[in-house]
Amino acid sequence: MATFKEFAAEDVKTSRAFLNQLVDILQEDISGSTTRRKFQVYVTGGIGPGVTSSQFQTVYDQDFSLQTANPIMDFTVGLFSGSVVVSGASPTIDANGKYIFPSQSLMMREKMDMYRQFAGQLLGSSNGQFTFTSGSTSQTINEALFVGFKRLFSRDQIKRETFAIQVYQTGSTLTTAATASAIFTDLSSSVNKDLSFGGQVSAIVNSANVNQQVGLLYIDRGIAVLDISRIFSAQDTVTTYLTGSISAISTLGTIGFTGSMNQFLTSGSMDNIIDHFATTRFSGSSQTAITFQNITNINSTLYFCRLASDEFNYSSNPTFTDTNNRLVVIDPGQEESQRTFSFVTSIGLYDANDNLLAVGKLSRPVLKDDERDVTFKVRLDF
Repeated sequence: MATFKEFAAEDVKTSRAFLNQLVDILQEDISGSTTRRKFQVYVTGGIGPGVTSSQFQTVYDQDFSLQTANPIMDFTVGLFSGSVVVSGASPTIDANGKYIFPSQSLMMREKMDMYRQFAGQLLGSSNGQFTFTSGSTSQTINEALFVGFKRLFSRDQIKRETFAIQVYQTGSTLTTAATASAIFTDLSSSVNKDLSFGGQVSAIVNSANVNQQVGLLYIDRGIAVLDISRIFSAQDTVTTYLTGSISAISTLGTIGFTGSMNQFLTSGSMDNIIDHFATTRFSGSSQTAITFQNITNINSTLYFCRLASDEFNYSSNPTFTDTNNRLVVIDPGQEESQRTFSFVTSIGLYDANDNLLAVGKLSRPVLKDDERDVTFKVRLDF
């Protein structure tokens, strides 16, 4: 009959390996209306039809209405409560500490809450502020573009010095992008390694001037925090359309907007801002907009199942014995001289209470008799 055998300490080994995959995200996936999904849950009341907006948008690798579509990343924006953009909107604060903004601004509290949410996740405090050191000067990120990559693509972490994002630094309308672009990367991050509450963090710099830092890459979380004032031109005049408005009414539901980036961040809804960035700053071509390599950690346990010559030469198959519980031999009448043997097809791993935990299947049956020692290697990856 089948028997059990305990593993010795030298029969169990552990190892760790890494698997890298290249991820390429196209410009047309980010800018496309069918590959960028909105979740419009924010609705204003008051005058007119109101403003409906998402608080973030998700980019897919194909038409998101298809069942085969995979979400790649989330886009959203956030404002630090102490930024010039927030103070420039002239808010008041009530007795409960709630910010009250005039009607010329839109979704300001939601933009501030988004910043606090990421600060709490990555910095350990919702009141924290994203900062980095450029040369000997400490810089702050007051207006942030947050890009969170999905676990399917970022896996366990993003590999250092493989991340790059190409954006147009100027943009005019929802359908037109400028030709001048810049590439931002985490170059030299394998040398300058920093740790934070959110894990390992790398500096994102301008590839044309590595001394110009523009953001932070949290490689364990798969989140990029980009400084809007640094990745986009400060002198750029934003010309776009705001769908709906609480400050003016249009029979077509769209109102033209022309102004500075700070004015746009104040007046536009989160959908307006994300639409503008996704459409004008990434264009609509099939070129690569964002690329990186991910890392999948593969932890392995190796079990060496050693079968000595006098072990496991029997089978638990009921046909191995007859009705008298004697071994069934190939040549009748030679029960005493016939040697027992078996064919190994599966290996079961049990815990200390004899509970079956895992089963390994062999590609073909392996003969086991008293003339050979056999060792099977079972590998569990997780």
